[in-house]
Amino acid sequence: KNGDQMIRAARTDENQRTIVEFLRKHHMEVQHLHSVGKGCPDLLVGYKGVNVLLEIKRDETKKLTPDQVIWHHNWRGQVATVATALQAYEAVMEQIRKFRI
Repeated sequence: KNGDQMIRAARTDENQRTIVEFLRKHHMEVQHLHSVGKGCPDLLVGYKGVNVLLEIKRDETKKLTPDQVIWHHNWRGQVATVATALQAYEAVMEQIRKFRI
């Protein structure tokens, strides 16, 4: 059981690390939120005066956990679920197009 959790965490961390590096290369600020728990999204991204919440999944087939479903349902603002760096970038840019300016 412990080994499975460590492997799963490593995969998640690697995916998240890749996404964070990509966003930062594109001059976006990234704050990790995954340690908040209770369904809170993994990342808060700030770019050009707009904040974007991102839930990171290892791949597009992974579903939200029950806590994440509740958090997303109750949240009154934006949140996007992404699996790749390009999806994360596009989620941020979509919000920029909505609010920008």
